[in-house]
Amino acid sequence: MPCVDTWLRAWLEEDLGRGDLTAPALLGRHGRAHWLAKQAGIFCGGPLVAPLFRLLDPEMELELLVAEGQPVIPGQQLLRLQGQAAALVAGERTALNLAMHLSGIATATAALVQELEGCGVRLVDTRKTTPGLRLLEKYAVRCGGGGNHRLGLDDAAMLKENHIAWAGGIAAAVAAVRASAPWPAQVIVEAETTTEAEAAIAAGADGVLLDEFKPQQLIELVPRLRALALQRGRPVVLEASGIQPEQLRAYGSTGIDLISTSAPITRSPWLDLSMRFEASP
Repeated sequence: MPCVDTWLRAWLEEDLGRGDLTAPALLGRHGRAHWLAKQAGIFCGGPLVAPLFRLLDPEMELELLVAEGQPVIPGQQLLRLQGQAAALVAGERTALNLAMHLSGIATATAALVQELEGCGVRLVDTRKTTPGLRLLEKYAVRCGGGGNHRLGLDDAAMLKENHIAWAGGIAAAVAAVRASAPWPAQVIVEAETTTEAEAAIAAGADGVLLDEFKPQQLIELVPRLRALALQRGRPVVLEASGIQPEQLRAYGSTGIDLISTSAPITRSPWLDLSMRFEASP
């Protein structure tokens, strides 16, 4: 994608500045290198490596040894590179930084998805992302087995506390959005109380985000909301948010459809990877 090429150029420029001062020691030399996993986790970011290094050396050769979203173990080789030595050295840090960050997100996501296995509840991300990295971070969530919530404010309408207060209530806020949004757009209402959740369904919301409800509350509330939606004649997506990762399993048994969490993106450590240079034959 053109946008990815632009990002890679900008990220390389951030590190290279006016140029790698070590390059004269490597001019005319070719080299080989490979990546190693130093921790167990889920690998993500491999498809970015070749285009990044080829901005520095158009003839760079790359062999991916691990598919995206696949588990890796310490000491496992992930990919092999061969090309100009100066390009290998210049692109090393930027490429590793990207892959370690994305692999950390994928690894954290996979751990949470595993907690929900068998529950029939899908784990999705949020808009709490690093500016400029949203698409890649959300891609990493998918590589870890999670799903994506809104990519941006133009993806779906989510009415929160301030919208509702300033619009004059849930019904008024939903009606205003319905009157102006494109017909495929979904309308989601964030509810902090049972009364707000019921009002959202009565107003015709496509989804209700149940914020900071306890599992026992949802066990009682979810069937009631499903019944109200059935009376309305259209299904509703019920989502829980504002939960702690250690409570995932409890929430997974409440009958909700989605659990949204920012934890894999905002709290995950990077997965430790390294690039090892090989002696020329």
